[in-house]
Amino acid sequence: MTSQIIDWHTLGFNYIKTDLRYLAYWRDGRWDEGKLVEDNQLHISEGSTALHYGQQCFEGLKAYRCKDGSINLFRPDQNARRMQRSSARVLMPEVSEQQFIEACKAVVRHNERFIPPYGSGGALYLRPLVIGVGDNIGVRTAPEFIFSIFCIPVGAYFKGGMKPHDFVISHYDRAAPHGTGAAKVGGNYAASLMPGAEAKLKGFADCIYLDPATHTRIEEVGSANFFAITHDDEFITPRSNSVLPGITRLSLMELASQRLGLKVIEDDVLVDKLEYFKEAGACGTAAAITPIGSIQHGQKQYIFHSRDEAGPIIRQLFNELSGIQVGDLEAPEGWIVKV
Repeated sequence: MTSQIIDWHTLGFNYIKTDLRYLAYWRDGRWDEGKLVEDNQLHISEGSTALHYGQQCFEGLKAYRCKDGSINLFRPDQNARRMQRSSARVLMPEVSEQQFIEACKAVVRHNERFIPPYGSGGALYLRPLVIGVGDNIGVRTAPEFIFSIFCIPVGAYFKGGMKPHDFVISHYDRAAPHGTGAAKVGGNYAASLMPGAEAKLKGFADCIYLDPATHTRIEEVGSANFFAITHDDEFITPRSNSVLPGITRLSLMELASQRLGLKVIEDDVLVDKLEYFKEAGACGTAAAITPIGSIQHGQKQYIFHSRDEAGPIIRQLFNELSGIQVGDLEAPEGWIVKV
Protein backbone atom coordinates (compact mmCIF):
# COMPACT_ATOMS: atom_id res chain seq x y z
CA MET A 1 0.00 0.00 0.00
CA THR A 2 1.43 3.38 -1.02
CA SER A 3 1.70 6.21 1.49
CA GLN A 4 2.18 9.26 -0.72
CA ILE A 5 0.82 12.59 0.46
CA ILE A 6 -1.47 14.20 -2.13
CA ASP A 7 -2.19 17.90 -2.42
CA TRP A 8 -5.82 17.69 -3.48
CA HIS A 9 -5.98 21.29 -4.69
CA THR A 10 -3.06 21.05 -7.13
CA LEU A 11 -3.98 17.75 -8.75
CA GLY A 12 -3.60 17.61 -12.50
CA PHE A 13 -4.26 14.71 -14.85
CA ASN A 14 -1.28 12.46 -14.16
CA TYR A 15 -0.72 8.82 -13.33
CA ILE A 16 -0.58 8.00 -9.61
CA LYS A 17 -0.32 4.39 -8.49
CA THR A 18 -3.26 3.48 -6.27
CA ASP A 19 -3.72 0.42 -4.08
CA LEU A 20 -5.75 -2.09 -6.10
CA ARG A 21 -7.03 -2.60 -9.63
CA TYR A 22 -9.46 -5.09 -11.19
CA LEU A 23 -8.28 -7.82 -13.56
CA ALA A 24 -10.37 -10.36 -15.50
CA TYR A 25 -9.48 -12.80 -18.30
CA TRP A 26 -11.50 -14.06 -21.25
CA ARG A 27 -10.57 -17.65 -22.04
CA ASP A 28 -12.49 -20.56 -23.53
CA GLY A 29 -15.34 -18.34 -24.63
CA ARG A 30 -16.15 -16.50 -21.39
CA TRP A 31 -14.98 -13.91 -18.89
CA ASP A 32 -13.91 -15.13 -15.47
CA GLU A 33 -15.26 -13.38 -12.37
CA GLY A 34 -12.15 -11.20 -12.04
CA LYS A 35 -10.23 -10.15 -8.94
CA LEU A 36 -8.50 -7.18 -7.33
CA VAL A 37 -4.70 -7.18 -7.53
CA GLU A 38 -1.87 -5.02 -6.22
CA ASP A 39 0.39 -5.40 -9.28
CA ASN A 40 0.07 -2.44 -11.65
CA GLN A 41 1.99 -4.21 -14.43
CA LEU A 42 0.18 -6.25 -17.09
CA HIS A 43 2.06 -9.40 -18.10
CA ILE A 44 1.13 -10.32 -21.67
CA SER A 45 2.45 -12.30 -24.61
CA GLU A 46 4.81 -10.57 -27.01
CA GLY A 47 2.43 -11.71 -29.75
CA SER A 48 -0.60 -9.92 -28.26
CA THR A 49 -2.85 -8.31 -30.87
CA ALA A 50 -3.10 -5.20 -28.67
CA LEU A 51 0.61 -4.59 -29.29
CA HIS A 52 0.73 -5.30 -33.02
CA TYR A 53 -2.70 -4.56 -34.44
CA GLY A 54 -4.29 -2.15 -32.00
CA GLN A 55 -6.99 -4.56 -30.85
CA GLN A 56 -8.06 -2.72 -27.73
CA CYS A 57 -10.49 -0.17 -26.38
CA PHE A 58 -10.87 1.82 -23.19
CA GLU A 59 -13.22 4.00 -21.17
CA GLY A 60 -13.07 6.86 -18.70
CA LEU A 61 -15.46 7.68 -15.88
CA LYS A 62 -15.32 9.32 -12.47
CA ALA A 63 -16.32 8.78 -8.86
CA TYR A 64 -17.08 11.82 -6.70
CA ARG A 65 -17.09 12.45 -2.97
CA CYS A 66 -20.35 14.03 -1.79
CA LYS A 67 -20.87 16.50 1.05
CA ASP A 68 -22.34 13.76 3.26
CA GLY A 69 -19.29 11.54 2.68
CA SER A 70 -21.01 9.15 0.26
CA ILE A 71 -19.57 8.32 -3.17
CA ASN A 72 -21.23 8.86 -6.56
CA LEU A 73 -20.39 7.06 -9.79
CA PHE A 74 -21.62 9.11 -12.75
CA ARG A 75 -23.56 7.19 -15.43
CA PRO A 76 -21.42 4.00 -15.46
CA ASP A 77 -24.11 2.18 -17.45
CA GLN A 78 -23.41 4.49 -20.39
CA ASN A 79 -19.69 3.72 -20.23
CA ALA A 80 -20.43 0.00 -20.07
CA ARG A 81 -22.59 0.18 -23.19
CA ARG A 82 -20.08 2.30 -25.11
CA MET A 83 -17.32 -0.16 -24.23
CA GLN A 84 -19.50 -2.96 -25.58
CA ARG A 85 -19.92 -1.08 -28.86
CA SER A 86 -16.18 -0.34 -29.07
CA SER A 87 -15.33 -3.97 -28.33
CA ALA A 88 -17.70 -5.23 -31.01
CA ARG A 89 -16.16 -2.84 -33.56
CA VAL A 90 -12.70 -4.41 -33.14
CA LEU A 91 -13.89 -8.01 -32.66
CA MET A 92 -13.45 -8.32 -28.91
CA PRO A 93 -15.88 -10.01 -26.48
CA GLU A 94 -18.26 -7.68 -24.67
CA VAL A 95 -18.12 -7.21 -20.92
CA SER A 96 -21.60 -7.34 -19.41
CA GLU A 97 -23.02 -4.15 -17.96
CA GLN A 98 -23.34 -5.84 -14.56
CA GLN A 99 -19.71 -7.02 -14.47
CA PHE A 100 -18.50 -3.60 -15.63
CA ILE A 101 -20.42 -1.67 -12.96
CA GLU A 102 -19.64 -4.08 -10.13
CA ALA A 103 -15.93 -3.99 -11.06
CA CYS A 104 -15.99 -0.18 -11.04
CA LYS A 105 -17.64 -0.14 -7.62
CA ALA A 106 -15.08 -2.60 -6.22
CA VAL A 107 -12.15 -0.52 -7.50
CA VAL A 108 -13.63 2.66 -5.99
CA ARG A 109 -14.37 1.01 -2.62
CA HIS A 110 -10.86 -0.42 -2.27
CA ASN A 111 -9.19 2.84 -3.29
CA GLU A 112 -11.50 5.14 -1.34
CA ARG A 113 -8.61 6.94 0.35
CA PHE A 114 -7.61 8.32 -3.05
CA ILE A 115 -10.94 10.05 -3.71
CA PRO A 116 -10.40 13.82 -3.54
CA PRO A 117 -12.50 15.44 -0.80
CA TYR A 118 -15.77 17.21 -1.45
CA GLY A 119 -15.17 20.81 -2.52
CA SER A 120 -11.66 20.23 -3.89
CA GLY A 121 -12.81 20.09 -7.51
CA GLY A 122 -11.13 16.71 -7.97
CA ALA A 123 -12.46 13.23 -8.59
CA LEU A 124 -11.34 9.62 -8.79
CA TYR A 125 -10.84 8.81 -12.46
CA LEU A 126 -11.44 5.20 -13.54
CA ARG A 127 -9.81 3.77 -16.65
CA PRO A 128 -11.44 0.49 -17.79
CA LEU A 129 -9.78 -1.23 -20.74
CA VAL A 130 -10.06 -4.38 -22.85
CA ILE A 131 -7.03 -5.67 -24.77
CA GLY A 132 -6.34 -8.61 -27.04
CA VAL A 133 -3.61 -10.86 -25.62
CA GLY A 134 -2.18 -14.37 -26.00
CA ASP A 135 0.31 -15.99 -28.36
CA ASN A 136 -0.45 -14.83 -31.90
CA ILE A 137 1.19 -13.29 -34.95
CA GLY A 138 -1.42 -13.21 -37.72
CA VAL A 139 -3.86 -10.37 -38.39
CA ARG A 140 -6.87 -11.86 -36.63
CA THR A 141 -8.75 -11.54 -33.38
CA ALA A 142 -6.85 -12.57 -30.25
CA PRO A 143 -7.14 -15.98 -28.56
CA GLU A 144 -7.49 -14.35 -25.13
CA PHE A 145 -8.46 -10.97 -23.68
CA ILE A 146 -7.91 -8.92 -20.54
CA PHE A 147 -10.47 -6.61 -18.95
CA SER A 148 -8.94 -4.32 -16.34
CA ILE A 149 -9.84 -1.17 -14.40
CA PHE A 150 -7.43 1.06 -12.54
CA CYS A 151 -8.03 4.43 -10.93
CA ILE A 152 -6.18 7.66 -10.19
CA PRO A 153 -7.12 10.87 -8.35
CA VAL A 154 -7.35 13.77 -10.81
CA GLY A 155 -7.97 17.48 -11.04
CA ALA A 156 -8.52 19.50 -14.23
CA TYR A 157 -7.40 18.03 -17.58
CA PHE A 158 -6.69 21.48 -19.00
CA LYS A 159 -4.80 23.72 -16.60
CA GLY A 160 -6.96 26.49 -15.22
CA GLY A 161 -10.21 24.52 -15.17
CA MET A 162 -13.05 26.85 -16.21
CA LYS A 163 -10.64 29.43 -17.61
CA PRO A 164 -11.18 29.75 -21.40
CA HIS A 165 -8.53 28.10 -23.57
CA ASP A 166 -7.39 28.77 -27.13
CA PHE A 167 -7.63 26.07 -29.82
CA VAL A 168 -6.49 25.76 -33.42
CA ILE A 169 -8.07 24.00 -36.40
CA SER A 170 -5.88 21.09 -37.51
CA HIS A 171 -5.18 20.10 -41.10
CA TYR A 172 -4.76 16.50 -39.97
CA ASP A 173 -7.62 13.98 -39.78
CA ARG A 174 -8.56 12.29 -36.52
CA ALA A 175 -10.42 9.33 -38.06
CA ALA A 176 -11.44 8.06 -41.49
CA PRO A 177 -14.99 8.21 -42.86
CA HIS A 178 -16.70 4.91 -41.96
CA GLY A 179 -13.69 4.09 -39.76
CA THR A 180 -13.36 3.76 -35.99
CA GLY A 181 -14.06 7.38 -35.02
CA ALA A 182 -17.18 6.45 -33.03
CA ALA A 183 -15.32 3.76 -31.07
CA LYS A 184 -13.07 4.57 -28.12
CA VAL A 185 -10.01 2.76 -29.45
CA GLY A 186 -6.38 3.71 -29.02
CA GLY A 187 -5.66 4.11 -32.73
CA ASN A 188 -7.79 7.26 -32.85
CA TYR A 189 -5.68 8.78 -30.10
CA ALA A 190 -2.37 7.66 -31.60
CA ALA A 191 -3.34 9.58 -34.74
CA SER A 192 -3.94 12.68 -32.61
CA LEU A 193 -0.56 12.73 -30.81
CA MET A 194 1.41 14.65 -33.42
CA PRO A 195 -1.30 17.22 -34.27
CA GLY A 196 -1.90 17.81 -30.56
CA ALA A 197 1.81 18.25 -29.86
CA GLU A 198 2.18 20.71 -32.73
CA ALA A 199 -0.79 22.73 -31.43
CA LYS A 200 0.69 22.91 -27.94
CA LEU A 201 4.07 24.01 -29.31
CA LYS A 202 2.27 26.97 -30.89
CA GLY A 203 0.68 27.91 -27.56
CA PHE A 204 -2.77 26.33 -28.02
CA ALA A 205 -4.47 24.02 -25.53
CA ASP A 206 -5.17 21.47 -28.29
CA CYS A 207 -6.36 21.24 -31.87
CA ILE A 208 -9.82 20.83 -33.36
CA TYR A 209 -10.47 18.33 -36.15
CA LEU A 210 -12.66 18.81 -39.19
CA ASP A 211 -14.61 16.12 -40.98
CA PRO A 212 -12.16 13.96 -42.96
CA ALA A 213 -14.25 13.91 -46.15
CA THR A 214 -14.64 17.64 -46.87
CA HIS A 215 -12.71 19.53 -44.15
CA THR A 216 -15.60 21.97 -43.85
CA ARG A 217 -17.27 20.86 -40.61
CA ILE A 218 -16.01 20.70 -37.03
CA GLU A 219 -16.08 17.18 -35.60
CA GLU A 220 -14.09 16.97 -32.37
CA VAL A 221 -11.59 18.67 -30.14
CA GLY A 222 -8.44 16.56 -29.78
CA SER A 223 -9.44 15.00 -26.47
CA ALA A 224 -13.10 15.94 -26.14
CA ASN A 225 -16.39 16.65 -27.90
CA PHE A 226 -17.26 20.11 -29.25
CA PHE A 227 -20.38 22.16 -28.52
CA ALA A 228 -21.40 25.77 -28.98
CA ILE A 229 -24.15 28.25 -28.06
CA THR A 230 -25.71 30.36 -30.79
CA HIS A 231 -26.73 34.00 -30.40
CA ASP A 232 -30.31 32.68 -30.21
CA ASP A 233 -29.42 30.52 -27.19
CA GLU A 234 -29.41 27.23 -29.06
CA PHE A 235 -27.10 24.41 -27.97
CA ILE A 236 -25.46 22.83 -31.01
CA THR A 237 -23.04 19.92 -31.27
CA PRO A 238 -21.68 18.15 -34.37
CA ARG A 239 -23.54 15.25 -35.93
CA SER A 240 -21.25 12.70 -37.53
CA ASN A 241 -20.74 8.94 -37.70
CA SER A 242 -17.07 9.43 -36.85
CA VAL A 243 -17.61 11.46 -33.66
CA LEU A 244 -17.18 9.63 -30.37
CA PRO A 245 -20.59 9.59 -28.61
CA GLY A 246 -19.45 11.28 -25.43
CA ILE A 247 -21.32 10.70 -22.17
CA THR A 248 -20.62 14.23 -20.92
CA ARG A 249 -21.87 15.52 -24.29
CA LEU A 250 -25.04 13.44 -23.98
CA SER A 251 -25.56 14.71 -20.44
CA LEU A 252 -25.10 18.35 -21.46
CA MET A 253 -27.62 17.93 -24.27
CA GLU A 254 -30.19 16.66 -21.77
CA LEU A 255 -29.41 19.37 -19.20
CA ALA A 256 -29.47 22.15 -21.81
CA SER A 257 -32.92 21.06 -22.93
CA GLN A 258 -34.56 20.00 -19.67
CA ARG A 259 -33.05 22.41 -17.15
CA LEU A 260 -31.95 25.45 -19.13
CA GLY A 261 -34.78 25.32 -21.67
CA LEU A 262 -32.45 25.61 -24.66
CA LYS A 263 -33.16 24.19 -28.08
CA VAL A 264 -30.67 21.35 -28.63
CA ILE A 265 -29.45 20.65 -32.16
CA GLU A 266 -27.17 17.94 -33.53
CA ASP A 267 -26.11 19.22 -36.91
CA ASP A 268 -23.21 20.30 -39.10
CA VAL A 269 -20.99 22.92 -37.48
CA LEU A 270 -19.43 24.72 -40.45
CA VAL A 271 -15.94 26.01 -39.76
CA ASP A 272 -16.49 29.14 -41.84
CA LYS A 273 -19.64 30.05 -39.86
CA LEU A 274 -18.16 30.23 -36.36
CA GLU A 275 -19.32 33.82 -35.96
CA TYR A 276 -22.81 32.36 -35.41
CA PHE A 277 -21.75 31.27 -31.91
CA LYS A 278 -21.36 33.41 -28.80
CA GLU A 279 -19.97 30.62 -26.61
CA ALA A 280 -18.09 27.42 -27.38
CA GLY A 281 -16.71 24.58 -25.32
CA ALA A 282 -15.03 21.21 -25.17
CA CYS A 283 -16.59 18.47 -23.05
CA GLY A 284 -15.63 15.00 -21.90
CA THR A 285 -15.05 12.90 -18.81
CA ALA A 286 -11.44 14.00 -18.48
CA ALA A 287 -11.95 17.56 -19.71
CA ALA A 288 -15.35 17.98 -17.95
CA ILE A 289 -16.43 21.32 -19.50
CA THR A 290 -13.65 23.52 -20.84
CA PRO A 291 -14.68 26.92 -22.25
CA ILE A 292 -13.14 27.78 -25.61
CA GLY A 293 -11.84 31.34 -25.62
CA SER A 294 -10.82 31.37 -29.27
CA ILE A 295 -10.40 29.19 -32.36
CA GLN A 296 -7.66 29.92 -34.88
CA HIS A 297 -8.51 28.87 -38.43
CA GLY A 298 -5.77 29.78 -40.89
CA GLN A 299 -5.22 33.50 -40.57
CA LYS A 300 -8.58 34.13 -38.90
CA GLN A 301 -9.28 34.02 -35.18
CA TYR A 302 -12.76 33.61 -33.71
CA ILE A 303 -13.28 34.80 -30.12
CA PHE A 304 -16.17 33.51 -27.99
CA HIS A 305 -17.73 35.56 -25.19
CA SER A 306 -14.50 36.51 -23.47
CA ARG A 307 -11.03 35.06 -23.47
CA ASP A 308 -10.88 35.80 -19.72
CA GLU A 309 -14.00 34.09 -18.36
CA ALA A 310 -16.55 31.43 -19.25
CA GLY A 311 -19.82 32.56 -20.81
CA PRO A 312 -23.00 32.51 -18.70
CA ILE A 313 -24.61 29.48 -20.38
CA ILE A 314 -21.48 27.36 -20.21
CA ARG A 315 -21.13 28.29 -16.56
CA GLN A 316 -24.77 27.32 -15.94
CA LEU A 317 -24.19 23.97 -17.63
CA PHE A 318 -21.04 23.41 -15.59
CA ASN A 319 -22.84 24.22 -12.35
CA GLU A 320 -25.70 21.86 -13.17
CA LEU A 321 -23.42 19.00 -14.22
CA SER A 322 -20.95 19.32 -11.36
CA GLY A 323 -23.75 19.81 -8.85
CA ILE A 324 -25.34 16.54 -9.97
CA GLN A 325 -22.04 14.67 -9.91
CA VAL A 326 -21.21 15.59 -6.30
CA GLY A 327 -24.77 15.19 -5.07
CA ASP A 328 -25.63 18.86 -4.49
CA LEU A 329 -28.37 18.85 -7.14
CA GLU A 330 -31.01 16.24 -7.87
CA ALA A 331 -29.89 13.93 -10.66
CA PRO A 332 -32.08 12.73 -13.50
CA GLU A 333 -33.20 9.16 -12.95
CA GLY A 334 -30.42 6.58 -13.45
CA TRP A 335 -27.54 9.06 -13.66
CA ILE A 336 -25.98 8.27 -10.27
CA VAL A 337 -24.86 4.92 -8.87
CA LYS A 338 -23.97 4.93 -5.18
CA VAL A 339 -20.84 3.00 -4.25
